[in-house]
Amino acid sequence: MTDHLPEAVLFACTRNSIRSPMAEGLLKHLLGHRIYVDSAGVHDGEVDGFAIAAMDEIGIDLSRHRSKTFDQLQDSSFDLIISLSPEAQHRAVEMTRTMACDVEFWNTFDPSLVEGKREERLDAFRKVRDDLMERIKKRFTLDLKPVV
Repeated sequence: MTDHLPEAVLFACTRNSIRSPMAEGLLKHLLGHRIYVDSAGVHDGEVDGFAIAAMDEIGIDLSRHRSKTFDQLQDSSFDLIISLSPEAQHRAVEMTRTMACDVEFWNTFDPSLVEGKREERLDAFRKVRDDLMERIKKRFTLDLKPVV
C-alpha cells in the first residue's frame, strides 16, 4: 500500500508480450489519467493473442501494444519499477544503479506455459489478468479511492 501516487510506473517481464502489457493496460485503465505507465521486456517479443483476447473481455484493447525492450524505452525516469519475472527483476535492479527508483518484484506465472485446448489456455491468461488486477488495486489502494 502506498500513501502517494508515483508519477511514472514501469512494468517489466521477460518479453513484454503478456504479463507486463496486461499490467500496463490495467493500471492505465485505472489511473492512466493521473500517472505515466509503460512496460518493457528483457528480450524482444510480440504481444500474445491470448493476452489481447483476455484483456478485450474486460474492455481493454491491447491490439495496438508494441512490445519493446528496456533498451528501447523512450523514457527511462521511473519512480517505480514492478518486475513480473525473475529475469526482469535482475534488469530492474541493474537500472537502480543509474536511476533512483523503487523496485518491487511480483513473481507472476507465465500463462504461455499452459498447454491444451484454446479455452484452457485462455483461462490461464484470464487468471493472470485477474491476479494482476487484484495486486494493482491492492498496491494502489489509497489512490483508487474517489476524491471527495
